[in-house]
Amino acid sequence: MLLEIFQEHNNQVDSLVGQDFAEGTTERYRTARSHLAEYIPHDYRKKDMPVKQVDHAFITGFEYYLKTKRKCSHNTAIKYVVNFKKIIRIADANGWIAKDPFANYRVRLKNVEREFLTTEELQQLMDTPFQHQRLEHVRDCFVFCCFTGLAYADVKKLTHDDFVTGIDGELWINSKRTKTKTKSNIPVLPTALMILEKYENSPNLINDKVLPVLNNQKRNAYLKEIGVLSGIKKNLTTHLARRTFATTGTLSNGVSIESVSKMLGHKSLRTTQHYAKILNRKVSEEVARKIEK
Repeated sequence: MLLEIFQEHNNQVDSLVGQDFAEGTTERYRTARSHLAEYIPHDYRKKDMPVKQVDHAFITGFEYYLKTKRKCSHNTAIKYVVNFKKIIRIADANGWIAKDPFANYRVRLKNVEREFLTTEELQQLMDTPFQHQRLEHVRDCFVFCCFTGLAYADVKKLTHDDFVTGIDGELWINSKRTKTKTKSNIPVLPTALMILEKYENSPNLINDKVLPVLNNQKRNAYLKEIGVLSGIKKNLTTHLARRTFATTGTLSNGVSIESVSKMLGHKSLRTTQHYAKILNRKVSEEVARKIEK
């Protein structure tokens, strides 16, 4: 049965968190199964169904359900369908289905405008005073991401062992990315160093960690509050922080795309090129404004 196979897959992924999978990956698979468990009764009037009954209409119907009933954006819906596709691949590999229902299904993601903070917005965020210490902690960790390009999971696990003295005699972060298992080598810029020194003797640190990072759910809620209080309209997320590091912090200051790719821990230069496209668009807009002026 379809949901049965999906659950067995998710149980295996859960048991390999920290070894083969990141927590975020398991969360996406859990959400994908949850959506599928709602879709089957909604469209097929049954709690579960044999995997051999899944056809092209079932897949396109699931995509439509995600976009209409669950109000998912196009790209989000496609990502859940891709999560579901892995379950079908398992069924195919085990000989539980005679034909792959995804054979004629084409995945097409839409290009989206990816935001990042400008130098002015970043300074505005750093200058905003907060009455509550929890907001200050979350803001500082976010700013640290903006100056290092580290993802949330990588900042959360950062310990003193992840810091080395580079060939330039300065402090560097040398750690393995949780998501891709690739090495990141990042110079600790002055602002990032100031944040590390600020929390050096903090009572909120545990297990040799260098920053007081909250769990993801609370952190996202606080980031929304921080955005409102600091007057920044953009949605503050760790991905926004990584894009800020890649664009405002490095590429726009003449750092080569190859170096940025290495610092971000990207497996492929193609991934880093998305940031360069953002920057090119910004340059184009600035030139257009100059011409108009």
